Order: sequence, then C-alpha cells, then structure tokens
Amino acid sequence: MAYILIRAISWFANILVFILMGRAILSWFARDPYSSLGKAYMAFVRLSEPMVAPCRKLLSRWNTGMFDFSVLLAFFLVEIVERVLIRIIVLIAL
Repeated sequence: MAYILIRAISWFANILVFILMGRAILSWFARDPYSSLGKAYMAFVRLSEPMVAPCRKLLSRWNTGMFDFSVLLAFFLVEIVERVLIRIIVLIAL
C-alpha cells in the first residue's frame, strides 16, 4: 500500500514539474497569444498559476528587478514537498 501511495505522489509531482517547465520554456517563445504556441502557453499558465501566484507574492517582498523567480521557487517547493511526503510515508510504513 505504501508503495502505491509513494508512486502516486511521485507521479503527481512529476506532472506538476512538467507543467512548470512547460510554462518556463514556452514563456520564451510564445509572443502571439492567438498562435497555437501562445494558446499552449496560456494553458500552462492557467494550470500552474495556483502554484506560482503564492510564490510570486512571497518574492514580491524582495525587489528582483525584471526577473521573476516564482516559477523556480514553485519548482523547488514541489520537489521538497514530494520528498517530505515520501519520507513521512516511509516512516509510517516501517
């Protein structure tokens, strides 16, 4: 049972990381919001904004200029939460 739960958490975290990476990469290329690339970028934005918005609010306290590190912070937080949850499940299963 613990193995299935660990795999599900890992799978879900990988999907979140894929969405964040897609948003970061497509932000460099999607200039026209009406093109297929722009629509794909907006889909990634809609999917990832619930994770990125709190990170952006947290980072707004520090003036980072024109750089937005909120996607990077969200990526790290997803990885940290995944590892903590897996560790808790392993400790409970023992």
